[in-house]
Amino acid sequence: MKKRSASPQTVVLGLLQTSCSADPAANLKKTLAAAERAAKAGAQIICTQELFRSQYFCQSEDHENFKLAERIPGPSTEAFQKLARKHKVVVIASLFEKRAAGLYHNTAAIIDADGSLLGCYRKMHIPDDPLFYEKFYFTPGDLGFRAWETRYGKIGVLICWDQWYPEAARLTAMQGAQILFYPTAIGWHPNEKVEYGVNQHGAWETIQRSHAVANGCFVAVANRIGLEKPVGGDGIEFWGQSFVAGTSGQIIAKASVNREETLLVPVDLSKVDVTRTHWPFLRDRRIDAYDGLTKRLLD
Repeated sequence: MKKRSASPQTVVLGLLQTSCSADPAANLKKTLAAAERAAKAGAQIICTQELFRSQYFCQSEDHENFKLAERIPGPSTEAFQKLARKHKVVVIASLFEKRAAGLYHNTAAIIDADGSLLGCYRKMHIPDDPLFYEKFYFTPGDLGFRAWETRYGKIGVLICWDQWYPEAARLTAMQGAQILFYPTAIGWHPNEKVEYGVNQHGAWETIQRSHAVANGCFVAVANRIGLEKPVGGDGIEFWGQSFVAGTSGQIIAKASVNREETLLVPVDLSKVDVTRTHWPFLRDRRIDAYDGLTKRLLD
């Protein structure tokens, strides 16, 4: 990992891509260590992968898994706040939040470079697919789509399944977000990989690159790696390939499929203004004609 330096208009992003064990304490320790290394190498905004403290437990519906949840603020946010203060970095930490008995969220905590907890984003779109049984665990987010002014720029945070929805990216970008971060846990069903794998990954990457194009902003995606079988069977083979897309949707940097690594990526935030000026999609939106977007389906 080479140290990256930043100019006044450049911010260095650090995306943490790791495998996860069945031990939450070990996963937290590993992620904190990776964040520390990223900070020492020059990262200024560090993003974890989705639900980094555990294996992806949503492969089954099991009440025991609710024990993995924690309060926000809580032990994990406190640990990252300490790290943020020490290294003067912004941190996005993806956590399983216990809000109250029977009320849980898939939540990202946003911590500024002085260690202050700026706020949280609670995942809005909750999937329910084979081995992705998230509706059993997570209440849909109730904080809306948000952007935060951090020491190093204005950022928006969305989580995994949110990445398929252009409405989520648009509403976040409309609040001034220069970078959209997507903590993620996505992979292949091993028995589908040969037939569908290339198209599945291609669709995932393309939709997020399109958010960068449509909104003239950077998109940063942190995904996990490894084959996880917490309930037996074939499990899920997480495909890694964390990446950063530029304001025209181009891939600036991409991690491997199967290696633990930290992606250090300098991005020039001045390009957001330049892109939005030369490709004025926000200017030309027909806001008088979009009422139908609030309906499920138009007859």
